[in-house]
Amino acid sequence: MRVSIIGTGYVGLVTGACLADVGHDVTCVDVEPAKVDAINAGRAPIHEPGLPELLARTVGRSLRAATDLAAAVRDSDITFIAVGTPAAEGRIDLRYVGRAAEQIGAALRAKPGRHTVVVKSTVIPGTTDGLVRERLEAGSGRRAGVDLGLGMNPEFLTEGQAVADFMGPDRIVLGGIDAATRDVLAEIYAPFEGAPRIRTNNKTAEMIKYASNAALATMISFANEFGRLCSVLGDVDVADVMKGVHASAYFTSRLQDGRTVKAPITSFLEAGCGFGGSCLPKDVTALVAQGRQLGLPMAMLGSVLEINATQPDELLRLVRKHVPDLRGARVALLGIAFKPDTDDVRESPAFPVIRRLREAGAVVTAYDPVARPVSHPDLEGVHLADSLAEAVRAAQVVLLVTRWPEFQGLPAELAAAGIEPLVVDGRRVLDPAGFRRYEGIGR
Repeated sequence: MRVSIIGTGYVGLVTGACLADVGHDVTCVDVEPAKVDAINAGRAPIHEPGLPELLARTVGRSLRAATDLAAAVRDSDITFIAVGTPAAEGRIDLRYVGRAAEQIGAALRAKPGRHTVVVKSTVIPGTTDGLVRERLEAGSGRRAGVDLGLGMNPEFLTEGQAVADFMGPDRIVLGGIDAATRDVLAEIYAPFEGAPRIRTNNKTAEMIKYASNAALATMISFANEFGRLCSVLGDVDVADVMKGVHASAYFTSRLQDGRTVKAPITSFLEAGCGFGGSCLPKDVTALVAQGRQLGLPMAMLGSVLEINATQPDELLRLVRKHVPDLRGARVALLGIAFKPDTDDVRESPAFPVIRRLREAGAVVTAYDPVARPVSHPDLEGVHLADSLAEAVRAAQVVLLVTRWPEFQGLPAELAAAGIEPLVVDGRRVLDPAGFRRYEGIGR
């Protein structure tokens, strides 16, 4: 099938490359010529494992990038909207989705035959049948459900494993205004055999995405609240508590041969320094805002956000147990990306931690194996180290924020430098026995 995708972020580009790899003819559209040129040269503009290999197989054959949205839409059978939906003033910003719908509608006015438009961006329930439909119908002169297919197909991609998630989906949600739209989506995903198909309307598809992300965020804040309680109680470690929770039959399956398999969801039931990224913070915020607009207080999700916003204070509390006055203290912060295996720094817990350290007068050096957002405002006055060894060389305090595997080498680096700083483990991935002075979240 001929596919056009508007937006080449990690959702749009991964979707395009994966669909091209299974046999569809795909054009990815972006407004940035430099990004388009990079894709057409086979260079991934984002750090995502497996994506360079996909581009090498598909670019110049079944995948291309372009800046001409109208031409891409006219030359395709189905168009996915995969533009950003950032948070603005405590609610979702739909301007890019609305603009894409307008431009797609204008392109369709002169195109014969039925065309299907599918929203893949994460949008609050009611957006596809509301804003998107209005803009498409106004621009194209068509009617959704008559000569215009309109669908919602949420993504369930985890940055750092997005290619694997797309190629081996645990579910495929086919939202559509009518059966014909859902049938087109089913044809698109025909190569992905074995994954459950959920056929539904657009609003339900939108809500499935939000409910899924809200569940993950809730589990993280749940674990972090227990971590705080364990810290106050004393003589109890949240890591041990969560191991006991994970062992439940709800989370661990026992196979007939005696082996056990722990559910991947347990990775969200671990205490740390908070969630970040392009999805969980803004999606939960958008749900709370929509509830408020409808007169429905979302008390639980509001608490999830509050716990997350204050979780960086737990790291500072642990630091101040040993270094009450941080003025002039040399602090090495390990990890800027919001999670490992990505260069995405959006809503990373590293930034509120850095702000608090700087406000207290600390001298901060930061290091990340992949992410180097040199122009980020929170990094002004922060030295970006080129290696783990450089970052910790003169540190009095080391804060681990992102669970990069490289940081397992911290004991060796400190031994080589001949120093014994305070080590504060914000992800509980280090062995306390490897350090003379160690503090961990929830311990």
